[in-house]
Amino acid sequence: MPATVVTSRPDAPWLPPGGRADVVLDPDGAPPAPTGLVRLLLRSGDDVFCVPRDGGTGRLDLPTCVVPDHDDGRTAALGLARAVLGRDVVPTMVGYVRNEVLLPGAASGNYPWPAPVCHFTVWQATGTPHLPGTWLPTDAASPLADRHWWPLLAAPSRLAVTS
Repeated sequence: MPATVVTSRPDAPWLPPGGRADVVLDPDGAPPAPTGLVRLLLRSGDDVFCVPRDGGTGRLDLPTCVVPDHDDGRTAALGLARAVLGRDVVPTMVGYVRNEVLLPGAASGNYPWPAPVCHFTVWQATGTPHLPGTWLPTDAASPLADRHWWPLLAAPSRLAVTS
C-alpha cells in the first residue's frame, strides 16, 4: 500500500505561521527521518491504551517517546514497546504526522523540532501493557479526537490490532 495523505492542515495552530501538518497513512513504508517523537498504539477492541502525557497536564495520550537523535525512530519505537509491554516486541509503523515549517527559530516562537520537516510516527504492537494506564474509546466522542495522529485511526485501511 503506498503512503496516503489522510488529511492536510495548512496553518496548523501548533506550528509556526505558514506551517502545514500532513497525516500520512503508511503501514508498508519505511519510517521517515527526521523523527521527533514515536507513539505506541495498542488496541483492545475499539479502545486504545493511553497514559498521562509528560508535563503534568493530566491529559491522556498514546505512550510516547522522544527520538533523541532525530533518526527514523525505529530504535525509539522498539524501546517504547519494550517499556510498555515488558517484553521484546517489534512494533510496526502505522503512519505519521509530517510537520513542515517555513520559518523556524526566532520567527516561529521557539519551534523545538528539526525544520523544515519533522515526523511524529505512530507504531502499533499487540500485547497487554504492564504499565498503569487507561483504555479510551475511539468513537467520535473520544477525548483523543483532537490529537494530531487521530486521523490515522479513521483511515480507510485502518489496521485492526487487538490484544
